[in-house]
Amino acid sequence: MSETPQSKADAFAALHAGPDIFVMPNPWDIGSTQILTGMGFKALATTSAGYAFSRGRMDGVIGRDEMLAHVTEIVDATDLPVTADLENGYGDSPEAAGETIRLATLTGLAGGSIEDYTPHDGGKIYDMSLATDRV
Repeated sequence: MSETPQSKADAFAALHAGPDIFVMPNPWDIGSTQILTGMGFKALATTSAGYAFSRGRMDGVIGRDEMLAHVTEIVDATDLPVTADLENGYGDSPEAAGETIRLATLTGLAGGSIEDYTPHDGGKIYDMSLATDRV
């Protein structure tokens, strides 16, 4: 792959700043990444559920290290910018979410998202103060 992480991040930012809507399909493995790359999409987004299901597991049970290894495989399989589904940041605290983002930057991702709920306590949404601290 010839693109650098910075050039992918710049391209991803430009997509968001542009006037057009863009679609980011969700590859779940290297093969689907290569197929979707060849279809002309401008960016890709990982799917925690898709990856978990492809491994015969439920969404939400894949740990951070395994997910980041999977994300690295996706990033390495395409020249497109990739953003990642990083669950809830793999922890409720701002520190846990921050560490997940820090580690995710090492994979070459162009972006990432963290969810605003805890998988504990029945999936409650974080209160506004904690949610903003986590970002």
